[in-house]
Amino acid sequence: MKDKVVLITGATTGVGRHLARDLAVRGATLLLHGRDQTRLDAVAGELRGLAPAVRTYLADLADLDQVRALAAQVLEREDRLDVLVNNAAVGAADPTRRVVNRQGHELRLGVNHLAPYLLTTELLPLLTASAPARVVNVTSMGQAPIDLDDLGFENNPYDAVVAYCRAKLAMIMATFDLAADVPADTLTVNAVHPAHLMDTPLVRTSGLIPATTVDAGVLPTLRLVADPALIGVSGRYFDRFDDAPAHEQAYDLTIRRRLAAATRALVDAA
Repeated sequence: MKDKVVLITGATTGVGRHLARDLAVRGATLLLHGRDQTRLDAVAGELRGLAPAVRTYLADLADLDQVRALAAQVLEREDRLDVLVNNAAVGAADPTRRVVNRQGHELRLGVNHLAPYLLTTELLPLLTASAPARVVNVTSMGQAPIDLDDLGFENNPYDAVVAYCRAKLAMIMATFDLAADVPADTLTVNAVHPAHLMDTPLVRTSGLIPATTVDAGVLPTLRLVADPALIGVSGRYFDRFDDAPAHEQAYDLTIRRRLAAATRALVDAA
């Protein structure tokens, strides 16, 4: 990873923070994203003695305007971007309470799908100019079929866990779509479920009992970032280290096209 520039969203806690440390000792230049400047500064301070360079970017991914601003800042300040890790996510403290993002979209959909989709789209020129580059989407084995007629749970009873699982499946579908659009020798795009119920703030605030450590999820993610054996491997979903099938809906091209159109419409309207 020497001389590689890596942007990690959600880098102040959980997998993002641990991954940043691993990449720092491997010589990567780190672009750390977070939504709290104090926490960002603390992580950056820890890593500046390890990494060649550490720069921070502040944005709340629950606001698509801030996502656009984040991308614009990266494009203005950075000469290259070798890897984008879309790691930031949001769970739910109250699974029955429907919450929306700044633009009025259901929050799990907004942060876990629309935000990384928009950020990746906006940064695509820099990524392709830095070829060969990589996008790593941190997703979940928890995947639920998407109701394209009610993406935001406006017409049906709300369940934040189902909303989270739908958004993570949407992220996988977007992974497959982008991989199909961009040659793998220019950009590889893959999704990974790093580990089951890691001991992260997201898991705990969602009322779930952690089943494994954060460290267990770092190596599967790091592998997609750095492993030379994965050069040219694109459009895959990995369950930890295994190239695994995603939910069957992810392979339905008609559904994927409808989701892509709906995603673009929601993002463009923001």
